[in-house]
Amino acid sequence: MNTRRKLLLACFFGALGADFPAVAQQSAKVRRIGILSVAPGGPGGINISNNLVEGLRTLGYVEGKNLHIEWRNGDGSVKRATELAAELVRLNVEVIVTTGSGTEAARQATSTIPIVSPTLNEPVGAGLVSSYARPGSNVTGLSQNSGEVTAKHLELMMSVVPKLVRVAVLMNPDYSSHPVLLESVRAAAVKARVSVMPVRANTPAQIEGGFAAMNRDRVQALIMLPDPYFASQLKLIAGLALKHKLPSIWGGRTYAEAGGLMSYGFFGAEGFRRAAVFVDKILKGAKPSDLPIEQPTRLFLVINRTTAKALGLTLPQDLLLRAEEVIE
Repeated sequence: MNTRRKLLLACFFGALGADFPAVAQQSAKVRRIGILSVAPGGPGGINISNNLVEGLRTLGYVEGKNLHIEWRNGDGSVKRATELAAELVRLNVEVIVTTGSGTEAARQATSTIPIVSPTLNEPVGAGLVSSYARPGSNVTGLSQNSGEVTAKHLELMMSVVPKLVRVAVLMNPDYSSHPVLLESVRAAAVKARVSVMPVRANTPAQIEGGFAAMNRDRVQALIMLPDPYFASQLKLIAGLALKHKLPSIWGGRTYAEAGGLMSYGFFGAEGFRRAAVFVDKILKGAKPSDLPIEQPTRLFLVINRTTAKALGLTLPQDLLLRAEEVIE
């Protein structure tokens, strides 16, 4: 091989070699996201950690390889979650995934880092976004149709307590969307001629005190508003509802599984997996302000018949037929 040809080949392969590291570096880029939970009981909440990570894996993001996750948990404290949200902002993560009041904490901490929530509750009324179709802010994700669902909760309670005139609504004072949801219940209650008793709680002691107040006020049924903290206290709440002979309902399937009378809503596992799609789109360049908030296409009803019997309730047959699942 003559000298000129060797020189040309060396330049050619040298140029290729210069590109190879860049290509390899691009394909091996590690994406950094933050996961923030308020509810006690794990680094990011069981639903987030299991279902979101599974969803990301199916899209090619593997923790420890091309994905780094900063896990943060407020352990039931919104104040602590707000501090942790600010910490994630300082770490300059590319996306923050969170739920419930964690969404509000993250929004207070940043208006630029994208925030994805699989459990948005009345995000327009809470001031998190401008509209469902075009959020117009750094927040997007999936809505739980909470206003409509909580109104339906009242209807379901009336079906098992035919002479219902007084219902309690358990709400978290730290969650800014809860007043909006309370008004949804009140609007439905006015039409049904049912009075509403708001019960505010964000600690086990306050929950127990709230049930004592419901008992004194002769409340006949309980509606729980969606909240990650309440999700961590389901056994306590279900047990107190049974102790005080109160039919009760919540949006997540786990409440009926924990001994509550009824669950009706958009059950979260699929929503958390779907949130991974939002994260993927954002990491590929999409703006959260342009990603429409998705709403559930199907709602589920689960009834715990064992609890119904313990409460002395006779469940209407048509209600049982409508249920996706009846727990015996």
